Amino acid sequence: MLFDTHVHLNADQYEEDLLEVIERARKEKVMNMVVVGFDRKTIKRAMELVEQYEFIYAAVGWHPVDAIDMTEEDLAWIEELASHKKVVAIGEMGLDYHWDKSPKEIQKEVFRKQIQLAKRVRLPIIIHNRDATADVVEILREEEAKEVGGIMHCFTGSLEVAKECMEMNFYISFGGPVTFKNAKKPKEVVKEIPMEMLLIETDCPYLTPHPYRGKRNEPSYVRLVADQIAELRGMTLEEVAEKTTANAKKLFGI
Repeated sequence: MLFDTHVHLNADQYEEDLLEVIERARKEKVMNMVVVGFDRKTIKRAMELVEQYEFIYAAVGWHPVDAIDMTEEDLAWIEELASHKKVVAIGEMGLDYHWDKSPKEIQKEVFRKQIQLAKRVRLPIIIHNRDATADVVEILREEEAKEVGGIMHCFTGSLEVAKECMEMNFYISFGGPVTFKNAKKPKEVVKEIPMEMLLIETDCPYLTPHPYRGKRNEPSYVRLVADQIAELRGMTLEEVAEKTTANAKKLFGI
């Protein structure tokens, strides 16, 4: 039983064949997934999917790249949706210094507001971090995000950063990059962190694992992530699947 903790089945890339994609995931024993909404369009679609499929849950939040577009109404809407029984997290949120659509100060403000919202509604948070590690960790600490904890999504940082995040109640989640031949750092971190704090994901349709790198990603490929972790840790696929699924269910209250 595998649990993909971060999918974007609400993306346009699945418009033509969503049903087949979901069927392939079920065949590979992906029994649960969290669809992440990060702007008006994708949040709305995520909420439609949780109504359609019993095994799909949602996270709702605002992506840092689009922070400049978020209004107070959007924030209030996210808070309202948080009471839905199948909304299990707030996010993805965080900082992204790779793209320059939203100024850093606006990203930080939107990030802080969402952490505060998550604390009000008592839900864990999903963190997007790209080229902004020091600021992400600082804000999590300042806003006392430890109260709700959450996930460092698609983690590619150092062991030191992973330890800091785990101290703040954040699970470390690995996706496709851990399977890349040149991904030294994620492979090292996977070996070292406690199994109790480890999660798996695809972030599909992005970050497709080896050997499908460069093609569209999908939830069935989360098995390849679990396989790689099993190999690195000297465990069986079943052990990794069982532990990461239990971790996800505990975090999301499922």
